[in-house]
Amino acid sequence: MSYQVTWSQRSRSDLEALENKIRSRIIAKVESIKEQPYSYVKHLVGVPLYSLRVGDYRVIMDIKNKQMLIFVVRIGHKKAYMASCSKRTEL
Repeated sequence: MSYQVTWSQRSRSDLEALENKIRSRIIAKVESIKEQPYSYVKHLVGVPLYSLRVGDYRVIMDIKNKQMLIFVVRIGHKKAYMASCSKRTEL
């Protein structure tokens, strides 16, 4: 049984700001992890979120087991992701 993917409004805005090629890669990668998401993501320290690497981009998500749901929270370039993590600001 696979997980369903839901995109937050913010993640949709993040996607729209990207080039078509990058956008397609990110969507395809997120869709490809629906069977076993924990095999592909890294748990973020201090928060109940996970990070998926797609080239130079990071997809921040929440995985809800009871609902079988992958909720995509944010998408961003790794430089922006690393800068916001080092400042401890919310993604």
